[in-house]
Amino acid sequence: MFSLFNTFRIIAFLEGLSYILLLFIATPIKYLADDPQYVKLLGMPHGLLFIAYIILAIMVGSEMNWSKKTSAIVLVASIIPFGTFYIEKKYLKTAK
Repeated sequence: MFSLFNTFRIIAFLEGLSYILLLFIATPIKYLADDPQYVKLLGMPHGLLFIAYIILAIMVGSEMNWSKKTSAIVLVASIIPFGTFYIEKKYLKTAK
């Protein structure tokens, strides 16, 4: 079924998607149209996905014996737009 690794891949995708929606759709609407409802709508789910991503990255990194450098790259990618998509392609697609 769903292994820890597959769960991390799904969370990584969803976290990246929610970040992109928050940054490039909800935030401009908030400031250009003076309508904060989309930031409020996307903010909490993105925050929860971000926390889940960090926790799962640490767990998966430990399970897969990632080096400190790889672990740091995976963690930093969560704060860079499109970063989790890069992690999926570079580190997760080829593993397991």
